[in-house]
Amino acid sequence: MIKVILRKGRDESLRRFHSWVFSGAIAEVQGNPAEGDIVSVHASDGSLLAHGHWQIGSIAVRVLSFDASALAPDYWQIMLSRALQVRIACGLAADPAASDGEKRAADATNCYRLVHGEGDNLPGLIIDYYDGVCVLQAHSVGMFRAKRQICEALRIVYGDSLKAVYDKSSGTAPFKAGLELVDGYLYRRENFSDDEQVVLENGHRFLVNWTEGQKTGFFLDQRDNRALVGSMAKGRNVLNLFCYTGGFSIYALANGALHADSVDSSKKAMMMVDRNVEINGFEPSRHTSLCCDAIDYLRSVPEGKYDLMIVDPPAFAKHRGALKNALRAYQRLNAAAISKVAPGGLVFTYSCSQVVDKEAFALAVFSAAAQCGRSVRILDRLNQPCDHSVNIYHPEGEYLKGLLLYVE
Repeated sequence: MIKVILRKGRDESLRRFHSWVFSGAIAEVQGNPAEGDIVSVHASDGSLLAHGHWQIGSIAVRVLSFDASALAPDYWQIMLSRALQVRIACGLAADPAASDGEKRAADATNCYRLVHGEGDNLPGLIIDYYDGVCVLQAHSVGMFRAKRQICEALRIVYGDSLKAVYDKSSGTAPFKAGLELVDGYLYRRENFSDDEQVVLENGHRFLVNWTEGQKTGFFLDQRDNRALVGSMAKGRNVLNLFCYTGGFSIYALANGALHADSVDSSKKAMMMVDRNVEINGFEPSRHTSLCCDAIDYLRSVPEGKYDLMIVDPPAFAKHRGALKNALRAYQRLNAAAISKVAPGGLVFTYSCSQVVDKEAFALAVFSAAAQCGRSVRILDRLNQPCDHSVNIYHPEGEYLKGLLLYVE
């Protein structure tokens, strides 16, 4: 076992169970680890602190366990079982071992995030579950190298209910020589050949394509916020900006919105929006798909046309160096929305940029409101759902933040 020895006084974060070891905290590495190897981490006095994946970069070790359990042969099965138990406790998942009569969770929702990286003590790993299909994304070399072990553990945890495991790590795993970053199935049940299927979320039907769609195929992190939009959509004209496959629009239409316009620059996404409108049985006249730049469209619409807007852009900042420009972009975008929404209208606005914290995002929206000169109230502060859990010792995992605004 390769040993990583920390500098004196640099072990405080690990003793508080933070899951990252930064390169600057390391005094010595005893051995020559390859990226992705499991190493042991020790304090300057030699005491064992953790085991984790070695990686090259500012984060040198991603911690898998604060003892030796990461070395156990059933480690992956234990960790995935624990993650599933959290989703069962949330009411999202049914116990695979339960009888058919006990499997109530899947009646209305059969898709959820099974593993949310550090939130489930598995840093560098994302697994989303779509009615029997697990889509895996490795964000570290260590997790990429362990993907087949993870697949076998998923087969044990889910048993016969597992249809497939699809690896979609080509866009997330660090590019390294020797890694075959090609997406594909790690497991497929006999006679299962689909690359997309219809899933249920709170009783609504959505097509998910994990091979061609963004991320793992669907943005599961907006489930609760979509339901909130639905609860306030009755009798309103809705604008869904950066709509992807139309999740917010479907909830709005199902709950009595007069009309919904969905805007996204992706032709593939807009085709999925139309299919989702169709499979949920809505009259085509109640919905319009607009394949164009969302910001350009927002600037062109007449004031007061919409009295409910969803502003859910992709991450404007993926690293600290882009933070200042991102905050300016959020301010401009929200100023456009606040200025255009009808009096008495609602604006649901979000940021999924991890480096933009809640306070900075709220300040950008405040600046946007002040620029417009309209009276604006914050009705709610919005977050990610329970299956995108945040490890209390790793607050960096709280990435999704939003505000519900009432604009006079």
